[in-house]
Amino acid sequence: MHADISLLPALAATFMLVFARVGAMVMLLPGLGESNIPARIKIAIAVLLTLIILPLHRSAYQIDLQSMNPVLVLMIHEIIVGIVLGATARVTLSALQVGGAVIAQQMGLGFVTSVDPTQGQQGVLIGNFLTMLGVTLLFATDSHYLVIAALNDSYAIFSPGDLTQSGDIAALATRAFAAAFRIGIQLSAPFLVFGLVFNIGLGVLARLMPQMQVYFVGVPLSILAGFLIFSLVLVAMMGTFLNYFNGVMHDLTPLN
Repeated sequence: MHADISLLPALAATFMLVFARVGAMVMLLPGLGESNIPARIKIAIAVLLTLIILPLHRSAYQIDLQSMNPVLVLMIHEIIVGIVLGATARVTLSALQVGGAVIAQQMGLGFVTSVDPTQGQQGVLIGNFLTMLGVTLLFATDSHYLVIAALNDSYAIFSPGDLTQSGDIAALATRAFAAAFRIGIQLSAPFLVFGLVFNIGLGVLARLMPQMQVYFVGVPLSILAGFLIFSLVLVAMMGTFLNYFNGVMHDLTPLN
């Protein structure tokens, strides 16, 4: 019995190229690329996705192993594409951190920070809560499948070997950052109105009753009223965020 193994080097090189794109994306994805997730689990997920994607797009790679320079250039290209896709999803999630920071400031909790388990650094308490809730809802609503679909369709947008236009990547990054900031402000819009009305009311009260310690009365009342409003609008806030995240992922999957 004779087995032809001449295709194994090319197949191994193709696997590494697909793994470069998938691995770079997984390392930045919300929920999977967090700093508190062991590296072995990230690598295992990346390898599993690579095994799924490889048979679908193996023919897209034209590899000549007689020279390593084209292969290295192609690998750098694949890593850049993976970083672009993962960073887009990561920036999309940052809208919750922006909204949480504004909400905490309006409630008088801007100085209350805690360790963000998704980033391993200090963050505003409300923002950390919204970020963890957002990641939970992404998996609960199966929105993470849209990320895998975006990875699959990325081969139609960023074909292996084609020169990636830096202008297109810059435009994508600009739109992602602008949309994240816009959605974050929209999520915190009720608290901006509350903060404006509440502070104007405190100013009028201070003028009417100069002997009253407005600060000691206003801060607890601001926190109480803020949490009441937060409990009323939380469902609508997260629904808006999920629609925004799904819209961004659908923009990256034009074939669906």
